[in-house]
Amino acid sequence: MGTGGVISDKWSMRILWLCAIGSAVGLYMVAVERQTQNRNRMLAANLKAMEDEGKHA
Repeated sequence: MGTGGVISDKWSMRILWLCAIGSAVGLYMVAVERQTQNRNRMLAANLKAMEDEGKHA
């Protein structure tokens, strides 16, 4: 009986850590994706501004 409790506790801790690490990785990937989108948006805006300046000149 006692050993069963120890084994299940060990596995529950592993599952808990797995969930925590999985959540952290997911959040990190979302943050990187947003950063990439923002950078692309800024580059596109700068490119458009440069094109507009080129047309006016």
